[in-house]
Amino acid sequence: MTKRFLITGSYGQIGQALIPAMIERIGKENVVATGRKKRIPLFKELDVIYHRLDIRDHYGLRSLLVEYDIDILIHNASVLSATGEKNPQLAHSINFEGFYNALEASRELNLEQLFAPSSIAAFGPTTPLVNTPNTTIMEPTSIYGISKVYTELMGNYYNKKYDLDFRSLRYPGVLGVEEPGGGTTDYAIDIFYEAIKTKKYTCFLGPDVRLPMMLMSDCLKSTFDLIEAPNEKLKHRSFNVTAMSFTPEELVSEIKKYIPEFEIAYEPDFRDGIARTWPQSLDDSVAREEWDWKPEYAFEDMVKFMLEGISNRLGIPYK
Repeated sequence: MTKRFLITGSYGQIGQALIPAMIERIGKENVVATGRKKRIPLFKELDVIYHRLDIRDHYGLRSLLVEYDIDILIHNASVLSATGEKNPQLAHSINFEGFYNALEASRELNLEQLFAPSSIAAFGPTTPLVNTPNTTIMEPTSIYGISKVYTELMGNYYNKKYDLDFRSLRYPGVLGVEEPGGGTTDYAIDIFYEAIKTKKYTCFLGPDVRLPMMLMSDCLKSTFDLIEAPNEKLKHRSFNVTAMSFTPEELVSEIKKYIPEFEIAYEPDFRDGIARTWPQSLDDSVAREEWDWKPEYAFEDMVKFMLEGISNRLGIPYK
């Protein structure tokens, strides 16, 4: 039997890639997209079921879950790191209250599963930054990171106390051709747009800031793989996943193989400080052992994919 999904925060970077992929897999009648904005052009084009919903609306969320007989809730609604530091009050309201609402709705309605992504932002300066293990100290310094630790701990608590099948992935930076949505790792998307459009870019991170990343296709693959994994195989509820790690300097060097005239300047701002508290690389061996996780794209393949995808999106040849 095909499961029915409701996705919160569906117009975000991941949501705009996830919705079409889910429709292709299970049909649009089994996918309900929600968000606080009006239906975006993509959702009109897909003719997806869409409802405006503030994730803090207790009655609104429960009503939709009941109306569409939802089996699995994917809770993507979140204020990201850079945006959250500009407005921590909004980040607290959306990220904490919103997730608690998702937890309670899942418990009260006995949903089959609640999937809520975490992030490398859940780690902090006291975490081992190289090959960060799946289980380690987590003391983030951003409101976004703190909210993701809350997500993981509360999800684990509801799993143990109420037997709620909670699952979470600590997404690294996610690279796709869609416009970025306010995250610290979004430089690695902006840089491709500017390399193609203007041949120059000013980076808000220093040249040596190494961060783990993955292509959107691998992000979706890891999401589907974990959601579909047999519950009895899972010993953990939150998992590191990664595909590659690189610095802005290394990314520029690879882009220049295709666009030799590309120029970069570095003007680190507050996001540089955030990024330097995050892991430089992740140990995702637990995900590989428990549900056979394996990425498909390596660094060089990612760069070529991004250049071709964004070039096609802009209608501007990159070489």
